[in-house]
Order: sequence, then C-alpha cells, then structure tokens
Amino acid sequence: MQGLWRNTIGWSVCLLLGALAPGLAMAAGLLTPANSNLPQLEIKEHHVNVVIEDGYAITEVDQTFANPHDRELEAIYSFPVPEKASVGEFTYWIDGKPVTGEVMRKQQARALYEQEKSQGRRTALTEQDEYRSFDSRVYPVLPNDTVRIRLVYIQPVHAELGIGRYVYPLEEGGVDEERMAFFTYQEHVQEAFSFKLTMRSSYPIDQFLMPAHPQAQVQRSSDQEWQVSFANSAGATAFADVEEQAPTSMAATATSTGSAFTLDKDIVAYWRHQPGLPGAVDMISYRPEGSDRGTFMLTLTPGDDLGEISQGRDWTFVLDLSGSMAGKYHSLAEGVRKGLGKLQPGDRFRMVLFNDQARELTNGYVAVNDANVNHYLQLLESTQPDGGTNLFAGLKAAYNGLDSDRPSAVILVTDGVANVGVVAKKAFLELLEQHDIRLFTFVMGNSANRPLLEGMAKVSNGFAMSISNSDDISGRLVQAADQLRHEAYRDISLRISGNKSGIKVRDMSPAQIGSLYRGQQLIVFGHYWGDGQAKLEINGKVSGREVHYRSDLNFPATDTRNPELERLWAYATIEDLQNRMDYLGHDSDSEDAIVDLAVEHGLVTPYTSMVVVEEQVFEQQGIARNNKARVERERTARENRAVAPVQDNRQDSAQPAFNSSRSYPRSSGGSTGPVLILMLFTLILLRRRAQRAAAGN
Repeated sequence: MQGLWRNTIGWSVCLLLGALAPGLAMAAGLLTPANSNLPQLEIKEHHVNVVIEDGYAITEVDQTFANPHDRELEAIYSFPVPEKASVGEFTYWIDGKPVTGEVMRKQQARALYEQEKSQGRRTALTEQDEYRSFDSRVYPVLPNDTVRIRLVYIQPVHAELGIGRYVYPLEEGGVDEERMAFFTYQEHVQEAFSFKLTMRSSYPIDQFLMPAHPQAQVQRSSDQEWQVSFANSAGATAFADVEEQAPTSMAATATSTGSAFTLDKDIVAYWRHQPGLPGAVDMISYRPEGSDRGTFMLTLTPGDDLGEISQGRDWTFVLDLSGSMAGKYHSLAEGVRKGLGKLQPGDRFRMVLFNDQARELTNGYVAVNDANVNHYLQLLESTQPDGGTNLFAGLKAAYNGLDSDRPSAVILVTDGVANVGVVAKKAFLELLEQHDIRLFTFVMGNSANRPLLEGMAKVSNGFAMSISNSDDISGRLVQAADQLRHEAYRDISLRISGNKSGIKVRDMSPAQIGSLYRGQQLIVFGHYWGDGQAKLEINGKVSGREVHYRSDLNFPATDTRNPELERLWAYATIEDLQNRMDYLGHDSDSEDAIVDLAVEHGLVTPYTSMVVVEEQVFEQQGIARNNKARVERERTARENRAVAPVQDNRQDSAQPAFNSSRSYPRSSGGSTGPVLILMLFTLILLRRRAQRAAAGN
C-alpha cells in the first residue's frame, strides 16, 4: 500500500474540489441573538500564535472586540473546543492592564460574573459548553470603545506514519440546532488577522504544508526549526492574482474585501519527518526546585515491525446521512471512494446509511471490483443528507450483519451528534462490547461528540481520527486504511521500576492503553517520586505472539523547562475520570475530583469556568491568585525555551527499545513537495477564476 505522502497530490485535489461545494457549517465568532434588535459588535483584530515543541502545542489567541454603537453591550465569543485541549489562561485587559482569570466551579464563576455585571464593573468569563465550544463573555463593551482578551490553550501533538498535524478550529460545525435557532455568528475580522506557527522539533522535518491556506509563508531555519505564517489586513486578500509568483512566497495584494479575514475555515498544518528515523522512547519532565514530586510525559514511537495483512477482509462502512452533514457530505463521499480504491480483490464491503433511521445500501456484502465500487458510489453520491442522527440504529444495523467467519472491521464516518433514538453513551459502549469487532471512527467537523466516538473506538480496540473540511481528507482516510492493513499491538501495558534508585511512579494516564496501530504514537502522563535511573518495560501482543521492549529512563531531581506538563497530566486524568463516569454513571465523588483537579491546575472543563474580575474584587472575595502565578511561571518557561537550543528528549539512544525504523510513508518518485504545491496553487487560481466568472454572470 502506498504511504500518505505519496498519495497527497490526489487527495489534495479532492480536498480543493470539495471546497468548491457549498457548505452549511457555521463559523467561529461573536454570537448575536437571532431576531434581536440589539446592534452587532465587531471582531476588530484576531491574532493567533502557536508554538509546538517537546510533544505539545500552546495556542495563544489575542482578540480585540469593538462596539461602534452609542450603547453599552456585552460581547459573547464562541469557538470550537480543539481536540484534547483545555483553556489554561484567560486574560482580560482592564484599564489597559492584563488581568488573568481564576478557575472556579461553573455555577460559582457564572454567579460572580453576573454579580459584577449587575454592578457595572468590568468582568469576563470563559465556559466550556460540554464537548462543543468554549464561550467567552466580556462586559461591558463601552460605546465606541474596544476590549481585548487573550485565551491560551494547550494540547498534546501526535505524529502518525511520520506525519504531524495541527488544527486551529474555526468551523463551528452547525450541529447544535438550539444554538443555531437562538444565535447568529458575526464571523468577519474587520481590521487585522494573523496566524503564526513555530515548530521546534528534536527530530528533523523535511516539509511543511497548509493545504487550505497556500498563501502562508513557510520559513525553514534548520531541519529542526520551522515557522509558518500569514497575515491579512482590511483591504487585502489572501487569494490575489499572483500567477508569476512561487506559492510559498505569495504575498497578499491590496484588494477591497470589506474585512481582513473570515473565521469560516479551519487552519490545518502538516509536517513530515525525515525518513529513516528510528523508533524511539522520548520523555520530558517537570519538577520545581524543592518539590518531592515530578510530572512526566512519555512518548513511544514504535519501529515498523508490524506485518501487512494479506488475507481477505470484510469492511462495513457506516455513513452519516443526517442534515448536519450537508456541508461535509461531498468530502465524505470522496473519502469513501478513495478508501474503497485501497481495498484488495479478496475483500468485501457493505454500506449502511443512517439519519432518522438506518438502511443498508448494498443489501449485504459485495465483492470489491470496479463494477460494484462504481455502482454503489453513484448511489451514495446521488443521496441527499437530511433528517436527524440516529447513530445507534446505524451501528446496530452494521453489527447485526457481520460474518463471523471472516476478519471484519466497521468504519464509521459521522459528525457524531446522536439526537434521535438511543443517545446514552453507556448504551453505545454496551453494544460494542457484545461484538469482538473493531470500530474505526472518522470524526468530521468540530462540534462532533468526540468523547462518545473516542470512547466507542477504545472499547472496541479501534481508533478515532478527527477530520476537518480543511484537511487533506481523502489522505487522512487512506492513512487510516494503511494502518488497518497491518498488524497492531494489542493489550499494551507499561511498567516503570526504580530498581536501586528507588523511583516510584504513580497516577499514570491513560490508565488503560489497549491497542496501538501502525505508525501511531503513544503518549502517557504520570507522576514520579525520587530521582535517577529507572527501567521501562513495554509488553503487548502482535497477532497472538507476545512482544517485549525495554528502555532506560532518567528522572531528574529538578527540571523547570516544561511547567505545562502539570496541566497536561491533569487534563488526561480528568478525561479518564469522565470516561469512567460515562460508563458507570455519574457520581458526585468523581465530579468533585474533576473540579478539584481543574481548580488546582487552572483548567476550563464542563464543570469549571474561568472568571476575570478587577484585582480588588479577587481580594475581597478571598480568591487566591493561583492561576495567575501558574500563568506567569509558564510564560517565563516559554520565553526561556524560545532562546535555548532545541532539546533532545530521547531516552533510549544508548540501548534502543525498538530495532527497526519508525513507520513512514514511502515515496517511489522522490519529493512530491514542489509538484504538490504547484497543483494546489493552480487549483486556487482556477477557483478564483470560476468565482469571477460566476460573479460576472
């Protein structure tokens, strides 16, 4: 099977052709009550700065809102919750000075915000709307005045099959019907927008791409340090006529657009590691001076020792046909086309469609051949999405029709918001536990119920992959198909022992690992006591045979480089607690544990929010400024890292844990980068010409 990068040209063509199709997804931005006479606020400036280093990304969003009217207003800004990310800093400028928020129980934070608002004092609040969005409120926005806020969130970053990916989510998703009925989005940035991503990698990188934003300028300082950026101001456009320029140096040309940027398209960046890199064990740690406990993040990148599966398999595609998929359906169909094209002659496939109810398109399994694939793809593409989302009915129909005599897999493609029929997460998990068939889920859009979809994949020992409309969508699906055609590690367990050093390790997350597929990385967080050398044992099974890997780890007595690890550990632990509640049922002890962790580590969760009030109010209310101190500590560490050399975090250099190189998409035709960029650039120009022609008519 060809690797991801080898197929990128074709996938990116599909992506951009798909971008020409009309979409119904809502964009991130200011929320204005629908059917209201209240005047609209404006997003004056929106600036994004991302730093990816040491296995995690820190995203800083700096925004300025404007009130061009003669009355005092409240600003409500909403943006999708990024994957496995939590807000750790919310700063609001009061009288020209930044004031950092503190985390409280959600109800208490909202009550304090409303109290300050009722008294006319400056205040701000960030809440998490379940799994869907972060909502920030700011009061007051004075007549003909501006306000400024800053949000910072943190998330781990994986690289699969040698390809790393980062998403700045802007498409809200359009699946929350209640919100769509009540609010409209003001998505235009009026004056200035900028996006800057800095990558500092301990492993060399040989290419960066932003498929949906070819105007981005890519700068390579070295194999380990890259920077990608673009910026627009009012009167400039990202898609100017630059037919004689190279795409990577494309500059915005002055053209009247009425706004600087529209927050309607995710910003997705890909990077490719150099080929031939070894499988490796990497670890970073944080332990402040004088503390008896440290925090660590362990990253395992196995070597490519998983064999290809040659026997025929059965594939059941379960496809979301609900109304909320309207803006994503073209991408879904094109992805299924590419996925079917990678199946082998001995394979069979089925298609199950679901909206308010489920129906089978194929009437059982059909052989993989050109006639069958083309016939059922035509039927699929002629179907129009509408109705609700009876996800449970779709999955039940898929699992009821399986052939127990052949290896099988279920492929679910959905935006993942079950709102018809059975909707309880526990019922989905129990359904999957009845069948020893792995579920592989492709999560489309930013408002999908990722906790539900990821939980189902984990219970079945499959995996969930998020897909943006700005992704190389078909490439993501074929990347997954490559993983599914190979063996996988099963029943993985980790053990860290201190031997003579007396190292003790506790509180590891995830608590249960399960399976790991070809090219996947495993990230584990934990706490440690003591310092010095320890032994890491990695045990698992591949196709029934036991496999064992070993490595030495070094736990330092003091390490102040990465204080963000404490938040990352807390978030991973909160995820474990929430998953347990989703399965066993809600209990107050687990919720209290989540709240305690979130308050201690300054995290916005469904149970906690971050509130900003004037400094004297913090003092009057007896609210300790713990998060302010944590934010200052993290900012100092980021400044120190920025001027320090890139750090090598590999632990197993002396005695490698894995004998072979890591999985990597192989290319038989040399570097495809320049050709790919040229094709992307050409398609953008063709798109602009088509838009001009349509406008002229």
